[in-house]
Amino acid sequence: MLNIKETFLEVLYAILPVTLLVSVLQLTVGRLPIEVFVHFIGGSVMVVLGLLLFLVGVKAGFLPIGEMIGSSIVSQGKLWLILLIGFILGSAITVAEPDVQVLALQVDAVSAGTIKKTLIIASIALGVGIFVALALLRIFLRIPISYLLIIGYACIFILALLTPPEFVAVSFDAGAVTTGPMTVPFILALGVGVASVTGGKKRNQNDSFGLVALASVGPILAVLILGIFFR
Repeated sequence: MLNIKETFLEVLYAILPVTLLVSVLQLTVGRLPIEVFVHFIGGSVMVVLGLLLFLVGVKAGFLPIGEMIGSSIVSQGKLWLILLIGFILGSAITVAEPDVQVLALQVDAVSAGTIKKTLIIASIALGVGIFVALALLRIFLRIPISYLLIIGYACIFILALLTPPEFVAVSFDAGAVTTGPMTVPFILALGVGVASVTGGKKRNQNDSFGLVALASVGPILAVLILGIFFR
């Protein structure tokens, strides 16, 4: 019950300021139709309840299973299997990410169907999957994360010069939406599970973080490469 109470307060602190601000604007300068404002209040209540249930589910299920999968695949002792599972899990969890679905739908609508929703989702999922596998490989090879980030963003800036401007904007949005409420907890937990088995306490602390940073580079590169084919 204590965890539920803490989670409820976290959600409330996130939603309440926006709700209060809109309410103040409604009473002063906004003057929206009362029906619209009532729908907003009702929607805010639903958002609080929905996020509460979602976050409780993440803490109760996603985090433990992510750590368990991470530690279990390492115990198999096959690097290729670890990277393959990391790729599959990274891609699958990205497809299920609500933020990715929203971005892909918006791109499809703005482009009048020229860039299909499924193509955007597949590109982002492929990018995340590859870079989750790369992040797991980094743990085993003990490569400093700064090296990978420098190389990754150098490639991003080079591709940005070759890609239509609209794809540059979409690509960075693609990197942002992959840091959503489903992807981040699972990838972090997976990294903690892998790092906890592959090294000591100090190494575990250093290696269990940085997976999300690397994973967000993948979709940016994927969308930029996609943009080259749409020139």
